[in-house]
Formats: sequence, structure tokens, C-alpha cells
Amino acid sequence: MMSRQAFLCSLGSLYLSLLFVFLLMDVYARPANNSALKEKPADSKDENEILPPDHLNGVKMEMDGHLNKEFHQEVFLGKEMEEFEEDSEPRKNRKKLMVIFSKVDINHDKKIGAKEMQRWIMEKTDEHFQEAVEENKMHFRAVDPDGDGHVSWDEYKIKFLASKGFNEKEIAEKIRNNEELKIDEETQEVLDNLKDRWYQADNPPPDLLLNEEEFLSFLHPEHSRGMLKFMVKEIIRDLDQDGDKKLTLSEFISLPVGTVENQQAQDIDDDWVKDRRKEFEEVIDANHDGIVTMEELEEYMDPMNEYNALNEAKQMIAVADENQNHHLELEEILKYSEYFTGSKLMDYARNVHEEF
Repeated sequence: MMSRQAFLCSLGSLYLSLLFVFLLMDVYARPANNSALKEKPADSKDENEILPPDHLNGVKMEMDGHLNKEFHQEVFLGKEMEEFEEDSEPRKNRKKLMVIFSKVDINHDKKIGAKEMQRWIMEKTDEHFQEAVEENKMHFRAVDPDGDGHVSWDEYKIKFLASKGFNEKEIAEKIRNNEELKIDEETQEVLDNLKDRWYQADNPPPDLLLNEEEFLSFLHPEHSRGMLKFMVKEIIRDLDQDGDKKLTLSEFISLPVGTVENQQAQDIDDDWVKDRRKEFEEVIDANHDGIVTMEELEEYMDPMNEYNALNEAKQMIAVADENQNHHLELEEILKYSEYFTGSKLMDYARNVHEEF
């Protein structure tokens, strides 16, 4: 009869043998790598560091033409926006909001007027600008490995493809030797669009080399008037259906590609149309002629436009101005906290006087 020790040894040997067989099966079962340049999936954080973001803080419209749903919160909270989480403790958020109110109310009359709100919006927008500048310094170093203060298109292209999972050394060698790169159609299309943006960010005289300031314009077109124009052209190109380089209301409210499959999707689409119609008619179409020109869209997109900031201030006040005195009292901001901060506060009225 086999001893307990011998049985355990035999069982262990059997387990190791089976493990070895499964490992062999896994190796031979793996699909062959069709691209010799592919290395591993890119880390999304690394990719985002060098790819122009679709979302620009403090800008009313995304690069793809969608409305920025968080715009009001971004220009009211600035860098403090992250502190107002939906799951944060309401009492703490209420106190933060009270502090913000006291900062906006520079004449300390316990109410906020349009000029005070305009000043605050410009200040918070500038915060987003400075944040982008600081982030750009880090991102520029990532794509300027030799530290010469300039980045060529080829240097950027290598880093971008590496972030998409391609082998950086092999890509660099092929580019250096002018060899053909086997890149999928989707990635090539992104590269072509980025190259157009690269040309636009390259200030005269053009040399296809971007310094740190030009690279900032490449990643954040809101920092450059020329790049702002380019971004507007891209948006109109995507939305303009008849090719006249202008936008009608019907073009602007056209639904994104997709089908409505249920009532929930229909409600989302209805909200899409409602929001875009309101923005087009009341804000973007400055002369109210039913047509949005490139100039009108450019003024609308410019985050440092003081007139826009004043107009935005008046709209923000109108949302919560229940007593119709064209000012915001603390109670009104607390009641409409979700609009200003994205966080809904409970029992605002009961606590306001004892805390402020």
C-alpha cells in the first residue's frame, strides 16, 4: 500500500506535468502577430499625454462639435472642480460653495452681480490655461528625448505610434531608412489629421519643428488665435452638410450617427436636439439670422472673450435668480448647486444661516 508521503509526491508530479502541458498548449494556441511593428497595447495615460485631447477645460464646445456639458462647472469652480464629487459629503460641499460665494462677491454685499461673475469666470478660465501650460511642459519633455527644445514631426510620429502599441525602435529605424510603415487605416487617418494640425501650429517661418509654445498650441488650440481658427474650420467641416462653410440650425442639431433603439435613447436624442437648438439660437448665432458663420463660431469658442464671459455670467445668474433681481444670493446658488458644481446639496436652506 502506497504511503501518504509517496502519494503526495506522486500527486505533485502529476500536477506539474499537467501544468507544463497546458503552458505548451497556450503557447501554440496563441494567434500569430500580424504586425511586426506591434508591441503591446498602449497605456491610455501615455497616449493621452501626446494626443490632443477632445475635451478642453473652459471651452464651450468639444473638438468633435459636441457641447461641453461641464462648461458651467469648469468656469465656476476652476481647479476645485474635482473636489465636488457626486459622492462627496453634502455638508462639506456646501461649505466649499459658501467659500466660493464669498470670493466671487468682491464688494461683500451678500449678492453676486454679472460683472462680479464675469471677473470670476475669466479668472477660472485663466486657471485652466495655466494648468494646460504646466501639463504641456511635461508632455513636451516626453516627446523631446534629446532635449534640444524642438520636436520634429518624425519624432512626434514615433512617440505617437509607440503610444498606440507599435515597437518604438523598429518604427524609428523604418522612418530613418524611409521604409514603408504597415499601419492600419484608422491609425493612419488619425496621423493625417494630426499632421494637418502640426502644420497649423508651426509658426512662420515653417520648419516642421515645434518648440514648447508651438506644441502647446498643437495640444491646446484655445491658446492660439490661429489654432482656434483651425479648430473652428474642423468643426464646421464635420457639421456642414451643403459645403457652404456655414452652419444652419438643421445642420447644427443633426443627430450623431446611430439609431434610436428604445425610449431611453429617444429621450437622449430629444435632449441633444433641445440643448443644441437653445445654444445655436440664443448664444452662437450672434446676429440671429439663422446662420452661424466661422467668425461667429470662433468668437463663441474663444475662452478668453470678455464679452462671452459677461454673456455667460448673465445666463448663469438667470438660471438661479428666483427673485428676479439680476443678482445671485447665497441661498439661490445653494439651491441650484447641481448647475454650478455638478453636486446636489440637501437641506441647503436649513443650514445656510447657521454656517455662513
